[in-house]
Amino acid sequence: MPSVIEIITNRQKKHQVVDVKSGDTVRVHQKIREGAKERIQIFEGLVIRTDRKGSLSSSITVRRISSGVGVEKSYLLHSPLVMKIEVTKRSKVRRNYLTYMRARSGKSARLSGQDFDKGAVNTIEEDPAIAAAEAELKATQEAEHAAEMAAKAETEAAEEAKAQEALAAHDAAKA
Repeated sequence: MPSVIEIITNRQKKHQVVDVKSGDTVRVHQKIREGAKERIQIFEGLVIRTDRKGSLSSSITVRRISSGVGVEKSYLLHSPLVMKIEVTKRSKVRRNYLTYMRARSGKSARLSGQDFDKGAVNTIEEDPAIAAAEAELKATQEAEHAAEMAAKAETEAAEEAKAQEALAAHDAAKA
């Protein structure tokens, strides 16, 4: 029987996440909230560290050179703020922590590429429970929309009939 902690962590986990490894070049789509506005910000860089795979707190550290300055960001893979992670390039590395890349620049910072199937790596299956809930929600919204349209058509028909009666009464008063 699963413990209470396992039940809570499984509820918070995403159904499936992209298999990210050290040495991958990734594009992380992160939701940014500024006041009342929300937007998606994309951060592209090299994964220099992966931590705690399979755990709720699994994370990756992505490094990028921006305006000559190295920028590193850590992302929790199961965070609701991380919308999507795309693997754009896979490199051959023999370590999990690529901290030596911090000291490298120029040609020495290059990693040899590796062939991989982008479609298979970046494809994520939807949770069947979520898909069923979305289908049910869509069906109820369509039913509500159909009911609204029927009510609107009925009120328009009543207004048209009332206008015809008023026109008939006006024509009868003239004659």
